[in-house]
Amino acid sequence: MTSSTEKIVIVVPCYNEADRLPVEVFRSFREIPNDLRFLFVNDGSTDETEEIINKLASEDPNRFSAHSLAQNSGKAEAVRQGLLLALRDEADFVGFWDADLATPLDEIPRFLQAIRDQPELDMAIGSRVSLLGRKINRKRSRHYIGRAFATVASLWLGIGIYDTQCGAKLLRNTSVIRKVLSKRFQAKWLFDVEILARYLQLLHRRGIHQPENRIVEIPLHRWEDVKGSKVKATDFPKAIGELIGLMRAYNPRA
Repeated sequence: MTSSTEKIVIVVPCYNEADRLPVEVFRSFREIPNDLRFLFVNDGSTDETEEIINKLASEDPNRFSAHSLAQNSGKAEAVRQGLLLALRDEADFVGFWDADLATPLDEIPRFLQAIRDQPELDMAIGSRVSLLGRKINRKRSRHYIGRAFATVASLWLGIGIYDTQCGAKLLRNTSVIRKVLSKRFQAKWLFDVEILARYLQLLHRRGIHQPENRIVEIPLHRWEDVKGSKVKATDFPKAIGELIGLMRAYNPRA
């Protein structure tokens, strides 16, 4: 059972999600009934996204809240702004989840259980590993591109991470995490990698040299490649450029 004094906020970044946001799934989710809040961040949408999330927040303000950015700033900044709002509200755990629920909401309790049961953990990260008994439905092309990025990122970061880009992550409210989120991300597509790079660099500078003991990957039971993703194959060259830029900007072991 979770403590009644804990606060958990999951940020859901939204950009033109009026036709894709599974509102009824969010409404019906009751796995953690008392201490979980969803914070929808409207990233300057031009459709009815803002109206939809405001309606959710007005219907059940104990479970839903909404925040709108004045202009489209990209997913990375929408996530960061949402996490900062949650941290200022003194949430014990903050996270972010893709609006299309490619990672189902019923995975959240597993993330929370892992990070609560191990006080040394700062991060629980979703991992799309195709194993017997799991349902990971991912386009083959995106899978191989993702594996290539994760392999390069893992070698550079110096930790054996399998999946850097899964849009489901949970973070503990610590001084290091707050520092990680304190300034705007350089990356637009690979901000997940930038979070890890900042985090590892900060740990190293504080004399903490076993970061693998502070991050856990959670192999998902289910993940669905939902139609309408805003990440396209043509974004691959941009992501390569971003990764090179991150390698120049950060040294996770210095």
